[in-house]
Amino acid sequence: MNREMLHDLIERIPESEIVAAQRALERLARDAAFRAAMSAPPDDEPVTAGDAEAIARARRDLQAGRVVSHDEILSEFGIR
Repeated sequence: MNREMLHDLIERIPESEIVAAQRALERLARDAAFRAAMSAPPDDEPVTAGDAEAIARARRDLQAGRVVSHDEILSEFGIR
């Protein structure tokens, strides 16, 4: 990929997605931590039995509506 190829890609972005593309490119240009996270290798740690059970439990809680909203958490910690 080079800048010319990137320009071609930008030209093919639907008009309705220009703002989203702009935001993504601005983050890449300005945010070193975002660039590092985007270029980091994928997590290759195996999922343990404990991990799998915790994920399954979280999914069951979500399906049952046992959730706490972001605003509730912020209120609990006195942030809102």
